[in-house]
Amino acid sequence: MTDLLALSNIHVSIGDVEPLAGVDLHIEEGTCLGVVGETGSGKSMTCRVITGLLGRLGGRVTQGSATFIGRDLIAMSERERRALRGREIGFVPQASLGSLDPIMRVGKQITETGRTLGWSPESATERGHELLRQVRLDNPEQVFRLYPHELSGGMRQRVMIALALIGSPRLLVLDEATTALDVTVQQEILDLLAEVRAQYKMSILLVSHDLGVVESIAERVAIMYSGRVVEVGETAAVLAKPSHPYTQALLDARPENSKAGELLAAIEGVPPSLANRPPGCSFSPRCLAVMPTCREKVPPMVPTRTGSEAACWLRVPGEA
Repeated sequence: MTDLLALSNIHVSIGDVEPLAGVDLHIEEGTCLGVVGETGSGKSMTCRVITGLLGRLGGRVTQGSATFIGRDLIAMSERERRALRGREIGFVPQASLGSLDPIMRVGKQITETGRTLGWSPESATERGHELLRQVRLDNPEQVFRLYPHELSGGMRQRVMIALALIGSPRLLVLDEATTALDVTVQQEILDLLAEVRAQYKMSILLVSHDLGVVESIAERVAIMYSGRVVEVGETAAVLAKPSHPYTQALLDARPENSKAGELLAAIEGVPPSLANRPPGCSFSPRCLAVMPTCREKVPPMVPTRTGSEAACWLRVPGEA
């Protein structure tokens, strides 16, 4: 398959902080990549690099390359980024209530966005109703008249997905699309994503802190820690036999892996400060398998026996 999106050795700076310190990711045409990690691992910052929204935080790419269908995302002008965003890259950010205009009715937000992306004034309302039906909102005429605060969390998330689909994008980027939703609504959103992915023949980048969410929809998964990807591969292979100690720790902490009556497993310690990463592997202060080399040198990403890739000295021949 051909890479739709490719990030290579991406470094991002915001003032004296480097939230991304060498991110490598690629998404093939028609596939879904899940990105998993703790808060502060760099997941949302990676989304901003892809969607061209990094500048709003005062951030800039200081090293590396990012291409979308062969086009240089970093060298693009702001006008080019705006043209790409919405038309070819759809984005569903965190916090759906905060992302919708609270004083504008849902219908107006949809029709104005649609007209910006080429809908005619005569067809905008009808096309908006149809789009809301596609995201499983049964009474689009009523939803059109409502304000965001009058919608449930699941309804707001469907509206956000509808807005992201207006331009029929080739890539849909979802940042914590199922966070704060109950389990039933969460599954409904995941089923919806599977439907629109097939209908629009698009690729998806799904950011989550929940391995279960990623497991249900993504063919490949990337595990991020402290601004770097530490493991990437086929989702089933990575979750069945993880190659990085951090991935294993995340799996151990899943509720379903704890016995009834026992405390949930936890990863000891806290993620390092992005302004003061430790030398070597950033996970070394919390790792149960740490070696002297881990504290001295950043591990390279190497192939593993399961077909994934992991940035761990345990997987480098001659080091373990």
